[in-house]
Amino acid sequence: MATKLWQKNYTLDLLMERFTVRNDYVLDMDLVLSDLVGSAAHMRGLGKIGILSDEEVRILDEGLRKLALKRKEGTFLIKPSDEDCHTAIEGYLTELYGDVGKKIHTGRSRNDQVQTAIRIFLRQALLRLSGSVCSLISSMIGFSEKNVSVPMPGRTHMQKAMPSSVALWMMSYAEELMDEVAMAEGLYDIFDQSPLGSAASYGTTLPIDREYTSGLMGFSKVQNNVLYANNCRGKYELFFLDWCSYIALTLSKLSQDLMLFTLPEFSYFSLPAELCTGSSIMPQKKNPDGLELARSRASLITSLADRVRGIIKSLPSGYNRDFQDTKEPLIEGFKAAEELILIFIRMVEGLEVHAGALEKACTSELYATDRVMEKVLAGGNFRDSYRQIGLNLESVEAEDPVASLSKRTSTGTAGNLRMDIAEKALEDSCRRLEERHDGLKKVYMSLLGVDEVIL
Repeated sequence: MATKLWQKNYTLDLLMERFTVRNDYVLDMDLVLSDLVGSAAHMRGLGKIGILSDEEVRILDEGLRKLALKRKEGTFLIKPSDEDCHTAIEGYLTELYGDVGKKIHTGRSRNDQVQTAIRIFLRQALLRLSGSVCSLISSMIGFSEKNVSVPMPGRTHMQKAMPSSVALWMMSYAEELMDEVAMAEGLYDIFDQSPLGSAASYGTTLPIDREYTSGLMGFSKVQNNVLYANNCRGKYELFFLDWCSYIALTLSKLSQDLMLFTLPEFSYFSLPAELCTGSSIMPQKKNPDGLELARSRASLITSLADRVRGIIKSLPSGYNRDFQDTKEPLIEGFKAAEELILIFIRMVEGLEVHAGALEKACTSELYATDRVMEKVLAGGNFRDSYRQIGLNLESVEAEDPVASLSKRTSTGTAGNLRMDIAEKALEDSCRRLEERHDGLKKVYMSLLGVDEVIL
């Protein structure tokens, strides 16, 4: 295997090696394919400007494809002595092809290489999570369509407030997540620019065609300023983690609702038994541990974003080794967010609705505001009508909770949810995500001969 990419005429102290490497060689398994894409593009770029011969390009292309297959099969290994996947990849190529392998890094710095791999990872991670969120939204819409006429007490300050419905409640979360998918589409446009060729923040004297390598990797453009291409390291990871935290916050609120509404005292819903755990001492317990952990995972993901924010907030321009410590929270945050989204797909699809309990919960106080509005429609002014009803609440009677929903006809209310708007937005987002995902699959196939994107 090759020595370290920075190797000089001395041996690094072992404690210093452990301190600087930490667990990068483990984390980097998630970046191998991304780095291979960047290396394949860079290698072809070197061939384009005559640094590599056609035969050397062919040899390295063959080697990179072999490594992609090894990663796909799970046989690619990164040793602690490699430090990271970048050294391991160059080491494999050097071991296979000798001096030709030593040419793959020409014109790159390791930071340039890492930044490119992370950017490729970010594109794919964003698409993958967005696709999972869209699946969750689809499940929420399906759930809402089944329960569009099931009434439910609306609450403010956790107290009963006004008539609502199960569909209105669930669709509020679906539409919130739709906004977060829209945010991801804008974020993808920011990530969709290639930093390759920026080297150690200042470019090189080689006539590297950055537009050419950018196109090979499927980026829509080059990140123009080479210093900014490096200064934004950590910040793009933070963009991604902040986005993950918004999704987690949405699902944390839904968790709290479900924990409340599945209590025996409410019994509005029942969770799927297979998503609940038990007590080690109380045989009757069926605990909503998944929902409790969803709340804590929201804090975990937010804390990972805060870790990155703390690392980069006072750094000077140019590359700083501090950036290395943004990799772990990025990968951990991606995996935590993905698990959270996937478990909620199962939660929503298995959620049982108890229409009888929900109707029974629609007691008379829910209709107090409706009585005020009736007086207003009859010609009374709002303030006097409000006071009259407020001083005579005992006179307010409950209505048929199902029939009361049809009185709410404004857009987005229980009687006029306009779920078609969310369905159309979801359809459009899914189509754009699929187009982008297909574009990336073509990049991986063209550069590495693999049709799967492995994270």
